[in-house]
Amino acid sequence: MSKKHSLHIKNMVCNRCIMAVEDTLRKHEIPFEKVELGKAYLKTDIDSVDLPALSKDLLDIGFELLQDEKSRLVEQIKNEIVRLVHYQDGESQPNISEFLRNKFHKDYSVLSGVFSKETGITIEKYLILQKIERAKELLAYNEMNISEISYLLDYSSVAHFSAQFKKITGYTPSQFRKLEGQERKTLDDI
Repeated sequence: MSKKHSLHIKNMVCNRCIMAVEDTLRKHEIPFEKVELGKAYLKTDIDSVDLPALSKDLLDIGFELLQDEKSRLVEQIKNEIVRLVHYQDGESQPNISEFLRNKFHKDYSVLSGVFSKETGITIEKYLILQKIERAKELLAYNEMNISEISYLLDYSSVAHFSAQFKKITGYTPSQFRKLEGQERKTLDDI
């Protein structure tokens, strides 16, 4: 599908986001083939779309149309990391630099430079923050022990996971699990 037939949308992080964007496209009577995290594939040329009206309605529900190439690339990188961390349960996570290089067919140093410049953090830091949010979710469910969570999130050891969790949150995973009002962030706030 060509660029003239796709929209890049910021802050899409889950299946409900996909449904919300689909509903908005339907409201605007914009025919689409499919919507996935960060992208909508249209059956029509973008030039035939009232972008200001669509953009306003998307902003009203927490999304943003991305116009420039760098912003789109950063959002695509974020979406791939969210997919890896939150939707690949049980699968070993690939080396992030190799994964992104293969996914985007660009040198990792280029991807990393654009990402850092646009977001103010490295890709690696963003990956860690996503892993910690996923760990918070799993700890809150209380269905897995800390060792299982560590393994699921592809940490080399429970000690490494626990140290990184404490560095980010100020709590050990066990302490966090016992908290009454566990502090979690929405994925698009990371």
